Amino acid sequence: MTLLTTSRTRRTLAALVALSAAVLVGSAAVLVGPAAHADVTWSVVPANADVTWSVVPANTGGPDGRTAIDLELAGGQQTVEHVAVINRSTEPVVFGIDAGDGYLTSKGYFDMRPSGVEPVDGGSWITVPETVTVAAGATSVVPVTVSVPTNATPGDHPAGVTASLETVSGQVRVQNRVGVRLNIRVTGDYVAKLSVTGVSAAYTASWNPFTPGTVAVTYTVANTGNVRAVTGNQVLTSTLFTENTWTDPSTPRSRELMPGGRRTFTARLPGAWPLGPIGTTIVALPSPATGPLPGVAAQQAAATTRVWALPWPQLTLAALLTLAVVVLRLNAARRRKRIEKLIALAQQA
Repeated sequence: MTLLTTSRTRRTLAALVALSAAVLVGSAAVLVGPAAHADVTWSVVPANADVTWSVVPANTGGPDGRTAIDLELAGGQQTVEHVAVINRSTEPVVFGIDAGDGYLTSKGYFDMRPSGVEPVDGGSWITVPETVTVAAGATSVVPVTVSVPTNATPGDHPAGVTASLETVSGQVRVQNRVGVRLNIRVTGDYVAKLSVTGVSAAYTASWNPFTPGTVAVTYTVANTGNVRAVTGNQVLTSTLFTENTWTDPSTPRSRELMPGGRRTFTARLPGAWPLGPIGTTIVALPSPATGPLPGVAAQQAAATTRVWALPWPQLTLAALLTLAVVVLRLNAARRRKRIEKLIALAQQA
């Protein structure tokens, strides 16, 4: 469970909300002041109360086995979905129901904006009841109405629905939220496109002159299309004598990007000999996260940078070897002169 804390005043709460995207769909908690939810009448329980619950996609009869709600709607279209709130505790509980915009964390996990942040995208299209009362050990199905504006832009608009419960400890209330992801896609012209920016490379030599060094490449990939995309990244390196292609080692989860989202990657590429300039090219090829889209051609992006890799360890070794040879030759010349001088003295005697 992820926990964020604020002070007990509205001003500090607002500042924290502006600084952090706090609430996690799945299981999360946000610390709020005593008056932050005075207009909502869900249950407030002691912090040590044993209340557990879950929220899953459902139909009118109950949970339906889905892990998320996937919708493809035209502008102006409306549909009703459902989520099931399961109370696993031994007491009836009143849960607050909320909808909000979704996003992906830096590690690729789905998250939601804090409850105090007004939704402006897919979350604002969702209507849910303010509360639901669930008996002990029971399940309640909650209707979720999604109304797409007529002027909605085509593509993906992530959102989520949560069931919330507040716990109280002293003068501080903790809002715990558990929810379901909604992948709302508005029909129209889909674009799968990426951009690559901020490419930089640094070479780290091995002080063992017989071992190659490492190139560290940092770059940012942004989803400039309108559908969720998984970026397949490749790093191409070229020196005076060799060329290598490296596949991005990050997991598929961390390579998923929402429209308008961006992520910075760092790849460490071993086996680079210091042979002067090393050209580095990043190629990012998007593929829709939901699978191929008919008629949509993925538009790859590329960016290039260069780093100089000077063979300092090898030059140092060569300098030491040269110095050793010079010293040996000088010593040999001195010994030879000394011997010649001794021979000359012996002949004079």
